[in-house]
Amino acid sequence: MQTDINFADGNFSSKLLSTLDHVEYRRIESHEDFEDIARLRYRAYKAHNVLPVAAVSMLDDIDFDEQAYVFGLYYYEELVSTLRVHHVTPDHRVSQSSGIFPDAINGFLDAGLTLIDPARFAINAEFANERSALPYLTVRPAIMAAIHFDADRMIQHIRPAHAAFYRRFFYADTVVPPTMAGTYGFDLTLLASRTRELRSKLMRRFPAFQSEAYERRLMFENASHFEIPPLTILPTARLAGRPNSPEMAFVV
Repeated sequence: MQTDINFADGNFSSKLLSTLDHVEYRRIESHEDFEDIARLRYRAYKAHNVLPVAAVSMLDDIDFDEQAYVFGLYYYEELVSTLRVHHVTPDHRVSQSSGIFPDAINGFLDAGLTLIDPARFAINAEFANERSALPYLTVRPAIMAAIHFDADRMIQHIRPAHAAFYRRFFYADTVVPPTMAGTYGFDLTLLASRTRELRSKLMRRFPAFQSEAYERRLMFENASHFEIPPLTILPTARLAGRPNSPEMAFVV
């Protein structure tokens, strides 16, 4: 993502919300859906020359971890982007970032903090430009996860060139300066956002990131909890943004 958008411009906030009206999210669980995600990842990573070194598949073991949540974003019913979200706790330390920055991640966990670790972001190149709303809506499940699990930090392992965006948009602090990541063969840096501060500031500026509790349950609770598991999940940002909505407590 680039950093030249005027985030103070209400037009961009409105664009996020209007684009969200045509978006559905899907929790990826079936073999066929995972194959679609693998193809999308490959095309997106190859286009940006960030394929992991010696990768033989765009799926890995932690895609199927019990505290990993893989999502597809469907725009006008077409899969255009994907994100994997890890809920990381002192008792369950599986995450993408822990393989790259183990000391920093273990430091958070040893202090008793819980983390949301978004990873495996990939988007169809047609929708990846900096003025498209879809890259921002693709990371919306990470914000929802921070609320659903009441996590302490949302972390970001990213290329250094993108750090300014995350500091500005997600109010992130640098945890580890640029460091060579052997998995990828280039530098990565680790940032972290304080989630309770993030949720109020971000949602006040961009109502598209708000959500109702039942949408978050559909996203993150086990499918066995539902009589009929949903195929896709419709965003609830407009409902959550109503003045009488209990979810407005998150933006006070």
